[in-house]
Amino acid sequence: PTPVVSVTPSPTPSPTPSKSPSPSPKAKPSPSPSKHTPAAPAHIASGAKKGVGVWTFGGVSQALAASGASWYYTWNTQHSGITTPSAGSFVPMIWGAKSVTDSSLAQARSYGPYLLGFNEPDMAQQSNMTVEQALQLWPKLMAAGKILGSPAVAYGGDTAGGWLDRFISGAKAKGYRVDFITLHWYGGDFRTPQAVQQLKSYLAAVYARYHKPIWLTEYALIDFSQGTRFPSAQQQADFVTASTKALDGLSYVQRYAWFGLGADPSKPSSGLFTNGTTTTAAGRAFQSAD
Repeated sequence: PTPVVSVTPSPTPSPTPSKSPSPSPKAKPSPSPSKHTPAAPAHIASGAKKGVGVWTFGGVSQALAASGASWYYTWNTQHSGITTPSAGSFVPMIWGAKSVTDSSLAQARSYGPYLLGFNEPDMAQQSNMTVEQALQLWPKLMAAGKILGSPAVAYGGDTAGGWLDRFISGAKAKGYRVDFITLHWYGGDFRTPQAVQQLKSYLAAVYARYHKPIWLTEYALIDFSQGTRFPSAQQQADFVTASTKALDGLSYVQRYAWFGLGADPSKPSSGLFTNGTTTTAAGRAFQSAD
């Protein structure tokens, strides 16, 4: 489908929300893969968790500063045309196989210490990588990022034998470093309590499987089961309020990023700002979130 908004983070392909169905709220936490599981990371001050995915639009830097996000990313190793707020930070991403270049890796290294791995390698219309291809390139990302996030799968992060499960198993077998798990989640149930519970259940199941800190780098209420369906503006805003509170309360969720900062005023979206100063209902809820 058409991207939710006009998204052009050149030179990487446009970030488009996953077309996958929402993870099952009935997901059962899997047994720990190791008897020696590290303790959950210390609780991070809630404000430090709140982030947003950003692409360029008129007034983007003003909107980013006004959003209150403490960090952001652009699906890229640079943030051309976007000014990082004084109270915020930029986190680079190596989007896909073609992004693994000397120049991109050098850019990622310069922004450190965090680096996000490949974007939705399990989706043909996104970075579209095999587990083997991702593992082959992984040492270059390890060298570029001091604190390195896993590839962000579109769905099924808690699934035994799924893309992420095979990647983590392969990385462990090779002695490769994966410092945190990166996930995306889109909810098709627009009732706030149910949506928040489904999100929490998914995160809990993923944490139970890998026992690593989690970054939720794309999330919103969008139903992809039959085309692309959005909730009402109020439903999206209510979910922003409730989900940010829930995520702030989960010690193993280190950071989260809403999808996304920009919103096209002429069509439904999950975006927060239509220009540098005009917020959507979701945007106002995001600003109010601690």
